[in-house]
Amino acid sequence: MERFAWFQKLVAFAGRSELSRLLFSFRREFAHALGFTALANLLMLTPTLYMLQIFDRVMLSRSEFTLYAMTLVLFFFLGVMSFSEWVRSRLLVRLGVRLDMRLNPRVFATAFEMHCPEDESARLFKDMTRLRQALTGAGLFAILDAPWIPIYILVLFLMHPALGILSIVFCLILAGIACVSGRVMEEPLETASDAGRKEFSHMGARLRHAALIECMGMLGNIRDRWMRRHLVTLAQGRRGVDAQARMQSITRFVRLLQQSLALGAGAVLVIYGEISPAAMVAANVLMTRAAYPLDALIKTWKDILAAKRAFLNLEAALEDRPEREAATVEAGTPGAALRLGHVTADAAGRARSILDDVSLEIPAGIALGVKGPSGSGKSTLARVLLGIWPDMEGDVLFDGAPIHSLDRVELGARIGYLPQDVELFGGTIAENVARFGEVDPALVIEACQQAGVHEMILRFPKGYDTQIGESGNFLSGGQRQRIGLARAIYGNPRLVVLDEPNSSLDEAGDRALLQAVMTLKERGVTLVLISHRPRIMAVMDVVLHMEEGRVLRLEAPAREEKPAGRAAGFSGAAHAGASGYGVMPGTAMTPIVMPMQ
Repeated sequence: MERFAWFQKLVAFAGRSELSRLLFSFRREFAHALGFTALANLLMLTPTLYMLQIFDRVMLSRSEFTLYAMTLVLFFFLGVMSFSEWVRSRLLVRLGVRLDMRLNPRVFATAFEMHCPEDESARLFKDMTRLRQALTGAGLFAILDAPWIPIYILVLFLMHPALGILSIVFCLILAGIACVSGRVMEEPLETASDAGRKEFSHMGARLRHAALIECMGMLGNIRDRWMRRHLVTLAQGRRGVDAQARMQSITRFVRLLQQSLALGAGAVLVIYGEISPAAMVAANVLMTRAAYPLDALIKTWKDILAAKRAFLNLEAALEDRPEREAATVEAGTPGAALRLGHVTADAAGRARSILDDVSLEIPAGIALGVKGPSGSGKSTLARVLLGIWPDMEGDVLFDGAPIHSLDRVELGARIGYLPQDVELFGGTIAENVARFGEVDPALVIEACQQAGVHEMILRFPKGYDTQIGESGNFLSGGQRQRIGLARAIYGNPRLVVLDEPNSSLDEAGDRALLQAVMTLKERGVTLVLISHRPRIMAVMDVVLHMEEGRVLRLEAPAREEKPAGRAAGFSGAAHAGASGYGVMPGTAMTPIVMPMQ
């Protein structure tokens, strides 16, 4: 069984993860590449044999015909060898493209599901590119050539056992150097790579606020902090480069020593009449060729380690977010019922949870206002309700179905979301409102009219075809927020979540927002709105107060008139009291939005 241990390891690798299974699915292409590698390496012996024949046959017989015939054979075999190497390279390039085409959709979806900073998401795409490039790099060619080392050593043994033994000794030395290189270089190179990535991420974050830094005289302080970080990165990078240079110097010494000793050993054998002078030169060429894959592995070890890290990073990311069969979203009512069961939300680097064991039940068609001090978890609650918070435990149900099991494209069409930091994208106003799908002019205008932004858009020189710039930087904060609101209510969604939708609005924008909220309520849309302003909270059906990641209390909004919300038909709803909720305004309540036990 030990003889087939390599086969068992191959089978285990093929089934260990989604990425390894994908790579194993290209086994036929790898087999073809191995076949062309075998042909190329076999024909690599042609120049050596040609040299032996020139010295041992042509020079003695002085036969020009033999020389011409062997030269024609040499041309043919070298042409086949070059063709084999070209086909192998072409095959691996196309294999890399196919791998990219099959892997790209999963990496794209995983990067967005991670909801991590942009540099971390971009790292997945860089890892995918690095893995694809590794399939056409010198490192893979060296690995494919390595199994032919014993063949060259066998030919050397046929010339003379001493030459074969000498070749084995140097190959073992180079193999040992390759193993040591892996151990010596991996940690410093990985540390340097991580430090460099963090440095660029740090600098990119500062460059996004360059105007603020310059106008407030912070440039010198920021530069000093960056220089301290940069010096650490340089020191860590120097360790990796020093280790690589040290191993390459040792390798070069061994290779030069091998070439010289091969000639010396061949000369001794020629002196004793064991081999011919031609065999002495040919042995030197064969020893160099036998050691070439090991030398190439040492030279490309940095790239091999980078490809290994890329594979492990991609493998872990894909395994953490496996591809699942997404359930369809039922048409259902105009609104969506939401249910949170013992939800805890965390974030990296925080000592305590952002949300701590939150349980809520929000019936369809309810307008829920959320209040609380800064840092109480309001925005996190909004993202949990939408199923886009990455690190959470508990259940989030959308109309009775786990929200993470639903098809995100289909679900997205039924959800509207206006985040606290409004993000628009490069394109026209119409494209942004239509969520970069097929632009339906009637739906775009309807959404903008409901958001009270239609007249403002018409005042732009190109109206709805106005380009807003990357991140909407051609617009003011209030304009971005109002267009973001139109995007949130585009297509008549069943659930709309608005996080501080009036933070940048003027009086006209505030009135338009209030009208849009009333329209959503009349249509029976489930609405979750986070705000501190009493005016917008007064039209909510119920207000949820949060503090330190917990639901502090639920109460009716503070207002004089009877609210327009639908209080009847919910479990636990009483009908006594002037407010219509069964409780007086400002008192704790349980109907409508019910804390789960």
